[in-house]
Amino acid sequence: MAHGHKSNEKVVFVGDSRVRKRTATGPSVPPDYSAYPGKSEAFIPNFLLKEWMVGVVVLVGFLILTIAEPAPLGYPADPTNAAFIPMPDWYFLFLYQFLKLQYVSGQYVVLGTVGVPGVAFGALLLAPFLDTGKERRFYKRPITTTLMILSLISVVYLTKQSWDHYQHELSLTNTIPEHIEREEKAREAAAKGQEPGQAQEEAKSIPLVDKDDPAVEITKKAQCVSCHGADLNGNEGARVPSLHGIGDLLTKEELVDIVTNGKGGGKMPAFKDTLSADEIDKLATWLAKQKKA
Repeated sequence: MAHGHKSNEKVVFVGDSRVRKRTATGPSVPPDYSAYPGKSEAFIPNFLLKEWMVGVVVLVGFLILTIAEPAPLGYPADPTNAAFIPMPDWYFLFLYQFLKLQYVSGQYVVLGTVGVPGVAFGALLLAPFLDTGKERRFYKRPITTTLMILSLISVVYLTKQSWDHYQHELSLTNTIPEHIEREEKAREAAAKGQEPGQAQEEAKSIPLVDKDDPAVEITKKAQCVSCHGADLNGNEGARVPSLHGIGDLLTKEELVDIVTNGKGGGKMPAFKDTLSADEIDKLATWLAKQKKA
């Protein structure tokens, strides 16, 4: 009889050879790979070489894909689009929402951008060194399993919260995302037998009538450019109409009413308290002149 590393472990020797007797409940040592001729191989260099070759094939395929199909560019930036809501890619939404929390933003922004992510990713890198247990069943590793489940729940919750807040902002401002707006315009153009964007280009090609009219200064006073753009061509994403050719769509009386009282539940603000009746009349008169011909 003898004892191993554990004080309560009973060791049985075979005869006088001092060779431990193997039991069904004892430690199982897998045989060497050479015990299975034709069915196994050495990890180095045989198996490692095969893995390396597979990695090379995958990398070459990925490079061919990136060369054949370049990453598409986003839509051109519009600095006059005041309704644009910046959003990161979906896989960063949880971090985007996380930085809106009180104690990781503002004066604590360093904690939110460097501190907390540094601890999280540092712990992930050090996990193999911090958790050296041989147990692989997740329910036998309560601390590691609990931390991983909490992390997944946090990421999913913050991602959903960020997306819901984005949808809420879109509904408040009555804004349609640009990619959806472009899809709708493309369908409308196809129904009319036009090329995508053709109608928009035609609207932009309509010149402003009487650019030296005193009413132009009134548009600056009313800050029309903040919504309709510096060139008054409107904003499709926010459904702000172009003022080029607006006279073909609305009469002077209708323009006076819209400028005075607003429209769209506040989307077009009322200027009855900002502009005088005379200024509104001059502005509506000038806008009524904006026609194709």
